[in-house]
Amino acid sequence: MALNPKLYQFLICCFASIGSFAYGYDLSVIAQVVASESFVSSMHPTTNESSAVVSLFTGGAFFGSFFAGYLSDYIGRKYTISVGCLVFILGGILQAACTNIGMLLAGRFIAGVAVGKLCMIIPLFQAELCHPSIRGTVTSLQQFFLGIGALASSWIAYGSYIGLAGSEKQFRVPLGLQVVPIGLLFFATYFLPESPRWLAAHGKQDKALITLANLHSNGNVQDSECRAQYEEIIEEVEFEKLNPTLSWIGLFSTKDRARRVVLCCALQASVQLTGVSSIQYFSPTIFANMGLSTGRTLLYQSINSIIALIAQALCVLTIDKTGRRWVLISCNALSCLCFIVATILLATFPAATTTSRPAQIGFIASTWIYNFVFSYGIGPLSWVIPSESFNLQMRAKGISLATMVSFAFNTMFGQVTTVAMEQVGYKFYFTFCVCCASNAVFFWAFMPETRRVPLELSDEYWREAPYFIPGWRPTRNYDEDLKEKIELLETGRNFEGGSVDDFKVDVEHNE
Repeated sequence: MALNPKLYQFLICCFASIGSFAYGYDLSVIAQVVASESFVSSMHPTTNESSAVVSLFTGGAFFGSFFAGYLSDYIGRKYTISVGCLVFILGGILQAACTNIGMLLAGRFIAGVAVGKLCMIIPLFQAELCHPSIRGTVTSLQQFFLGIGALASSWIAYGSYIGLAGSEKQFRVPLGLQVVPIGLLFFATYFLPESPRWLAAHGKQDKALITLANLHSNGNVQDSECRAQYEEIIEEVEFEKLNPTLSWIGLFSTKDRARRVVLCCALQASVQLTGVSSIQYFSPTIFANMGLSTGRTLLYQSINSIIALIAQALCVLTIDKTGRRWVLISCNALSCLCFIVATILLATFPAATTTSRPAQIGFIASTWIYNFVFSYGIGPLSWVIPSESFNLQMRAKGISLATMVSFAFNTMFGQVTTVAMEQVGYKFYFTFCVCCASNAVFFWAFMPETRRVPLELSDEYWREAPYFIPGWRPTRNYDEDLKEKIELLETGRNFEGGSVDDFKVDVEHNE
């Protein structure tokens, strides 16, 4: 029995999201690695070197996401995933086999380059494959699988910390295991479909239709909805052929383009300004300010990963019903409240004098609540909104630039958090209180709702949307346009050809 097309799309996107698993794993595992006694005794890192172990990873991701924009337009979406997997495997092997801090740093940078490619291309690939009604669900899988990776790494690292104490395996085992799922993804990319939008843009319209039919109508190229989507894609491709190739500067060539780029870059920067990376990378340092031991901290972080995964699963299940705009606003506002509570506790009960178990519990609880809120709304939407805000011509470069901004801010916080916590202590949390509040106000004022707007109509939607969003409602129902075209096709002309096999014969003949 044939799978429901939307379920089929969902399963393909789940498999592609293994690349996001790698990001979550490497993002989380490094906090445990740099805190382990065997790592410190083997590598003798200075404070700056420990920070560099973190920041070089995200620095590499910055460059990886830049080149992924070119690569994905040149060789295709799925083969860009393959290249990212190969590079990540090389970086993971260097990390696990490192004999000195320099070799570890090189491995971290190379793995970061790969993660930058994967984080840029996977939500783009997912958005171009799926139906608009489940686009939020499948693109939020990026954060969900990131959470699975973080959960796996936290418990693996915690088990290694406890069970392999006194041996270098305490940090080498967690670092080495990260290459296993990525190796699986590399071999599986051969079976993944290419984006029908990329195929159409590169003169392979017949293959684009076959792929679209396989994804959306169980291979039936006469299906009205499949044909309607195909015509939307072809119309956009033909329109863009009349325009010159869009350069990086061209992303800012019109007001509506520039606004989309600025908002998506601001969105990715806002994620890091909530303090998520600082907590994830340096939780032992931060928790130590409440008098908690490294072992306790790693246990609490492992529990924290379970909480995050539950929140991310809820996001996957509900995001196409709740929309984007108000979830983003409310989650930033709630994050601000969590940081206010945490700041008060850090200021009232400093580490040198902390004997209050209730204060420690309150601090842990505020961190866990923040993590739930972030994982439900802020993290996932940073991948969902950019993936559905750009047309085909600017999608790869626009998402690439937004992802670069994410990793640039990620790198900055990775480098400064340890120093900031040592020199200013709890006052560093003031930054996150202010930024979470300003994020909520900014997105309330300027971020429109992007749910269920077809990718091919994104230009028209953003041209209509005013700069100041509160109170605005679009004049047309963009979600209904595709349905109207389907109805016309069902009552009008028949599409040439019949089955997917007929088209395969035509493609082979043309080639």
